[in-house]
Amino acid sequence: MFRFAHPQLLWLLWLLPLLLILFLLARRDRRRRLARFGNPALLGGLMPEVSAGRVRLKFLLLCAAVACLVVAAARPQLGSKLREERAEGVELMLAVDVSNSMLAEDFAPNRLERTKYAVERLIEGLRQDRVGLIVFAGEARVLLPVTSDLRMARAAVRRIDPSLVAVQGTDLSGALTQALLSFSSSTDTGGSRAVVLITDGEDHGGGLAEAADRAAEAGIRIYTVGIGTPEGAPIELDGEFIRDEKGDMVVSKLDEQSLGLLAERTGGAYLRATERSLGLEEIVGQLNAMEQSELATVRFEEYDEQYGWFVGAALLFVVAEAALLGRRNPRLARFNIFRRERRGIDPTLRDE
Repeated sequence: MFRFAHPQLLWLLWLLPLLLILFLLARRDRRRRLARFGNPALLGGLMPEVSAGRVRLKFLLLCAAVACLVVAAARPQLGSKLREERAEGVELMLAVDVSNSMLAEDFAPNRLERTKYAVERLIEGLRQDRVGLIVFAGEARVLLPVTSDLRMARAAVRRIDPSLVAVQGTDLSGALTQALLSFSSSTDTGGSRAVVLITDGEDHGGGLAEAADRAAEAGIRIYTVGIGTPEGAPIELDGEFIRDEKGDMVVSKLDEQSLGLLAERTGGAYLRATERSLGLEEIVGQLNAMEQSELATVRFEEYDEQYGWFVGAALLFVVAEAALLGRRNPRLARFNIFRRERRGIDPTLRDE
């Protein structure tokens, strides 16, 4: 496979037509100045060492050098190889609640923004681990499949927003089921898989106990983080507080019982977030203490750089251009490589 690392630099090849225009303008100006001294045909006989062919060749060599340097700057690369890396770590699925209840402002600036900040810090604390991201409300959506690219994971966290899920509500069992399906097949055995579920705990879907049992059977630990307060807080959306059918203001309250059930059945832990900390640092410590499994990651080897060939060719063209004289060498006149038969002058004529 051939590619350029910086293909935008190839636009510099438009310098070649510009150089050609400048060359033609310079040659025309030179002819005009020579015409002031007399007939160009006669002047040619008076300047036998002048070679227009050599000048053109020097210009072509210069253009070739410029073209090679531009191509070299664009870094042509050839081929690619797959390389498998192996490391010890765990696979972690992050499931983040993005329902409207996460917009409650009992955590500053609101529950969801506070969660995003904490999740980024959690990812920074991981080592040779893989991480995936699920957002959920009334339904679950995989925002980032399991990956070892932690920079990509942090970028995905910044994209978290309630608009990513169309169906409102909070279906914890649906989110957990989606998380269980999202682990890679390479870590099916052992206790090296975990789910971190961050929500206010108001489950509207049902089937939570069954989902917890499936996770326990698969050896997957669930760590739950409850964000919010038991007293709750109103939910502001587009500058207005959400109200129910009766017109009463909706207050979102933390449901710790459901979250504790999930953690207990799978050997994980339930942590209640506070204004100072969501408790994710403690979860990172427990993850690092978990049984590690061998994780295989397929990466692309770097492409083989080919710019050296073009730099070398440019150097040769520059040396050739500098070595080629613009005028004929009397010692090499008999080879007559560039000279054409001059018209208008009879070579047999001699001054008596």
